[in-house]
Amino acid sequence: MANQEVKVSLERCLGAAGTGACGQITEKDKLNYCSARESLCEELVFLLQEAVDMRWPFVPEKWQYKQDVTPNDKSNLSELIGGHLSQLLNVLEAAIVAREAEFALALLFLVDRFLYWTDQSGAVLKMSKLLHKRHPSAPVAPQLVIRQARVYLNSGKLQKAEYILSRLIINSGTTGCWKYHSESDRTLVQAVCLQIRGMILQKLGLWLEAAYLIWASLVGYYALPRPDKKGIGTSLGILANILLSMNDEDFRAFQTNPDVDLFLLGETSHRLLCAAKAAQMAVVYSQYTPLYVLTNVTAQGTCLLSYSFSVACHPKKRPEFLLKAKEAFEVGLLTNVEGQTITSKQELHTLIKAAYSLAVVHKWLDGPSESVTRATWACQEALTQFSHYTQADTRDRGGICAEIMRSVSRVKAELRVEPFVNSENHSFIPDSFRSGTDPFVRFTLDGFSKALQSFQKYHMSLCHSAEAKCESGNEEVDGARVCITAFGTTDCGTTDCNPEAGKTSGCDVSPLPERQCAKSLSSSWMKLSLTSSGSAKSAAVPVQDVGGATFLASQRPAARFSSSVSRGSEKSEMPESEIATAGSDLCPTDPPEDGLPRSLSQLVLDSSSLSNSFGSKSSWENILRSAGSHRSGKSTESSGSFFLMKTQDFQSTDPEYDPATGWEILRMSKSPETPNINNGNCKTTEPSTENSHGTPDELNQSPQTSNPRCNSCLKGNFLVQVASSGQYSLSRQDYQNLLAGVCHDCLLTRLGGDKTGFKLEQYDIAHNALHLKFSKASGLWTARETCAYVGRPMGLHGTHRNAIWIRFLHQEERLSNYVGKDYRKPTQIHFHLRDVERQMTAQYYVTEFNKRLYEKDIMAQMFFLPSEALLILSGDEIAGCVTVEPYMLGPFVKLTNNNKKKNDSLPATDYGLAFGHFTYLHSDGQDIVVDLQGWVTANGKGLTYLTDPQIHSTRIPRGPSNLGQGGIDSFLRDQHGPECKNICRLLNLPPLPKNPH
Repeated sequence: MANQEVKVSLERCLGAAGTGACGQITEKDKLNYCSARESLCEELVFLLQEAVDMRWPFVPEKWQYKQDVTPNDKSNLSELIGGHLSQLLNVLEAAIVAREAEFALALLFLVDRFLYWTDQSGAVLKMSKLLHKRHPSAPVAPQLVIRQARVYLNSGKLQKAEYILSRLIINSGTTGCWKYHSESDRTLVQAVCLQIRGMILQKLGLWLEAAYLIWASLVGYYALPRPDKKGIGTSLGILANILLSMNDEDFRAFQTNPDVDLFLLGETSHRLLCAAKAAQMAVVYSQYTPLYVLTNVTAQGTCLLSYSFSVACHPKKRPEFLLKAKEAFEVGLLTNVEGQTITSKQELHTLIKAAYSLAVVHKWLDGPSESVTRATWACQEALTQFSHYTQADTRDRGGICAEIMRSVSRVKAELRVEPFVNSENHSFIPDSFRSGTDPFVRFTLDGFSKALQSFQKYHMSLCHSAEAKCESGNEEVDGARVCITAFGTTDCGTTDCNPEAGKTSGCDVSPLPERQCAKSLSSSWMKLSLTSSGSAKSAAVPVQDVGGATFLASQRPAARFSSSVSRGSEKSEMPESEIATAGSDLCPTDPPEDGLPRSLSQLVLDSSSLSNSFGSKSSWENILRSAGSHRSGKSTESSGSFFLMKTQDFQSTDPEYDPATGWEILRMSKSPETPNINNGNCKTTEPSTENSHGTPDELNQSPQTSNPRCNSCLKGNFLVQVASSGQYSLSRQDYQNLLAGVCHDCLLTRLGGDKTGFKLEQYDIAHNALHLKFSKASGLWTARETCAYVGRPMGLHGTHRNAIWIRFLHQEERLSNYVGKDYRKPTQIHFHLRDVERQMTAQYYVTEFNKRLYEKDIMAQMFFLPSEALLILSGDEIAGCVTVEPYMLGPFVKLTNNNKKKNDSLPATDYGLAFGHFTYLHSDGQDIVVDLQGWVTANGKGLTYLTDPQIHSTRIPRGPSNLGQGGIDSFLRDQHGPECKNICRLLNLPPLPKNPH
């Protein structure tokens, strides 16, 4: 069934659901419903009856809970649904018209995952909402409720997603009138919710905390009476990606935690090898589903590729790991059969990523070649087409998808991807992947309950802060419905909530007796109904709000200004801008003073004399009794709030940013090995005598200390200065150093004094790029080769920077939107990189602050959005730079500025002022984090997501927005004031000095 036909059928069903309360049910309506239902095949009739009977909270695959899988079990539900989708949608429409809400919701439950693959989750959720609103006694499956949370996650509405998940966790999966057949089914729902909460923290760059949640979900999946192989595979795949991004310090804390037994993975010698093993296990667990195999095997290859360039990998062993990575990417590409139609955005994105990564492996194994260059170009074309696909009308997607798949096929042909040996029919992995035995695990339901109890306080805080009410089918938080209408998480009792349950509209459509079903059907569905079932979909669903009409990209207004989120629906990859830009922009200015630190990243942020008071374990470490572990803020954050949003308080005219970081432009040596690729996207300008941003003095200093993890420090090969004409060209050794990781000092030393600036000039084009992430804990900048699509400008801009839609193959959330920030005038690369650096300091402080809040039972947490840098390449030449961070949707507010003003109308401001008080004490009076802005709950509790802070510091030279001691004094005197407020007192913070300097 073509996408356009699916869309038309769903629109008819939506229309029927929207008018379902009007008029009388006719005899014809009843007969149509009976006829449509009776036309279904026997296997679908059985599955639908199981769904009506609430036999499982998630629709299971046949192989999902079986240790010994038979040939009949190796098919996937998608094959059954896809083959009968037209019939099922006809039955759905007839059931809605006949007001058989219970059956209609059961049918939506059954087709939910398949319609996600066709990018129609928004229609499913909207129909479910309408039906449940009009028929509140009809049970709604937990899978649909959690699907709404996934939609919120991908659209950037993290607070709403967290609320739904936390309510399900603390209420043991209770949702409306849904009745569980076993306690293990409740465990399953809670495990899925923990898994998605881990994905949220992964999106925020909180790797250690995310890893603990994913591990807890693994305990839940393994502890079921029959372990959920699909859930296990999904969590292992997520864990692999988390370990890939995690710094080594966090990995050691995770590895040595007494409640985390990495013996399960069988490989703990190195973080990246551990990640690769987790991904390979995920592949085996999900070997009968091509999308899951593709996703997990691509993660495995990425881990092996990264390890091959790490300091831990001996150069002589590099080819061995590159060959393993090559095999993994080829397995991923072979999950797609030539000529097969693909509509899943996740599958298309991951196929392009696997193809590009395979080209990278060939480059390092065999050297640059024409075939590798052609394969790379094909990937760039595919990524550009994919970006168009995500914005296109359904009618146009078929042709775009065909173009993408032709590009992928060209890559397979250029790189000679050959089939592997596979003796097992319906499996998508080679025989070599199945070697070894499953690890013996000792996870129990009691252990899972213990883990849940450890997280209980945090989940309770989210629910209490939301102050949600479920009245007459209208559940709201802060004036916005957080669930699908009354997809409540309150229990309506153990008795049958629906007095009309089991009735039909005047026709005798009797369910098949269980014994009769078992006798007549040769499939494995009946066996599934007798046990715990189901797991969450591993992929995040497409981002679509379900409150109203969908805006296509061509229909979208350039900007729409509002102080609250619209009820309208947005396309996932290009959400409508609803709120004007808030906050301020980076303005590079004066040079640092000689003899002072050039940047905050060069400072060691030790605890002050108050370390005994503030240095205790974080809530996450307490949860899992981590001995001596320390979180130091792995997430790379950005500065600048380009979210097309408008502050709801005051407008500040104060200077925006602190320029004193000591960055200079990256100098790289020329490599003759790779031909240049079109440089039309970026414009390079020669330095002018008049720079509106200001320019710092030249930095050519040696590293202060040697970093044992830095490839340059170890080998001494990154410090060679190059001629001005080649300073932006990357040599083979430059790539190796950046891929292995270079410390901040070495990178600074590698920078030159040239004043050349860069500015993106063309859009809607894909480029090779280096994805740069900075870890403050390790002090390393680490690169990954990727392909980045530079989309259209968002239509609004800050004082110095423009916001651009960005998509890149190695982004943390495959289906989420990312925002790129580029200067309006040609600007040196180091100003982009310093945005990431400054956020790391704020992230360090806010992580310590969250520990204090948790220990004092204060139900609130604050986070900064993660940010990274993309070096845009033309061949091996650096042609530009942008910073990127996840897009957030929701009301954007400003709590404080960087001088005197504060927003007293928002309770969250009290937390922000307490945070400033905390940073002052924690830094021995040398730093204050100010200019707090982001997304908050109405009562200031729960979760606050911040971006674009400023830091007044006496550690580094002052500038336009780092007001140094004067800024610190202004905060103490004007923003915080002489008397502490309630949050400071609850935290037992010592009083601030009465008489600032």
